[in-house]
Amino acid sequence: MTRILILSGVNLGLLGQRQPEVYGTATLDDHIDSARSSADSLGVQIEHLQSDAEADIVRAIAAARRNSDAIIINPGAFTHYSWAIHDALAAFEGPVIELHLSNPNGREAWRHTSVVTPVATAVIAGLGGDGYALAVDAAVRLLRR
Repeated sequence: MTRILILSGVNLGLLGQRQPEVYGTATLDDHIDSARSSADSLGVQIEHLQSDAEADIVRAIAAARRNSDAIIINPGAFTHYSWAIHDALAAFEGPVIELHLSNPNGREAWRHTSVVTPVATAVIAGLGGDGYALAVDAAVRLLRR
């Protein structure tokens, strides 16, 4: 069975509470449920990890090299400075979808730089929670090419 790892970075556990005017009122669990529904309809399995610790994300990416076919990652603030996540993703051989609820390029200038984008297969940004189901669909399409 196709397996997709969804990684959620720093502060994403606060979705639904943190800046709802930017990120909406849905929780991370709501978004993961949406991804799971999409995955179920496509016959794929989802595993999810949220962590505010960069090392946890890096370890999960390393493990994914053995047990996942694709990675969807919403790195949160790690997007802009985590070369450790960049390097770990560069070693992953399957598709990597970088995902953002908001559009980082439409926000503060410091959010315009992503160190994840150069190692991502695709980027989905600015579509809110719909991005999770779209990312699952995109990952499956890339795997089936």
